[in-house]
Amino acid sequence: MEIKIRHLEDRDFPQIAEMFEYEDLVQNTSQIPYNHSDHWKQLFRSQTNETVQLVAEVDGRAAGHLGIHMSNKPRKKHVATFGISVHPDFQGQGIGSRLVDEMIQLCDNWLNIVRIELGVFTENEHAIALYKKYGFEIEGTSRFDCFQKGKYGSTHRMARIRPDLLEQQQ
Repeated sequence: MEIKIRHLEDRDFPQIAEMFEYEDLVQNTSQIPYNHSDHWKQLFRSQTNETVQLVAEVDGRAAGHLGIHMSNKPRKKHVATFGISVHPDFQGQGIGSRLVDEMIQLCDNWLNIVRIELGVFTENEHAIALYKKYGFEIEGTSRFDCFQKGKYGSTHRMARIRPDLLEQQQ
């Protein structure tokens, strides 16, 4: 299977909207079920110079999406957050790894990002394992900070610091 990583295009919106029709996918994001497809257009079109949107394409189909959001605050321009989603039909096939790998290459080599951070639901073991594989560490846990399926849950705060800068500090 060939995975092509590219920038988000307008033609991807219907396929991205379809991804979020799966409750198992939605429950691991900050989104809610049943958002209209126009919601995704509006969300991903509201891009600024601080945003990069990537798509993993397989056989002409958007199989995954990753959005990088760089801080616009003057003292935090070296920090980025991200969100990632992989279509359930493609989970466990390396899509998430390819997207995270490409994000790290962009952040380290082109965007001058030192710190990449995110929140991940504590029950999302597959995502946590993926992030740890790429050097992300759990820095803390925010308890009762999300609500899904009628229950309160918690998220881990994870971050990856660019390795060359960590070595300089030691």
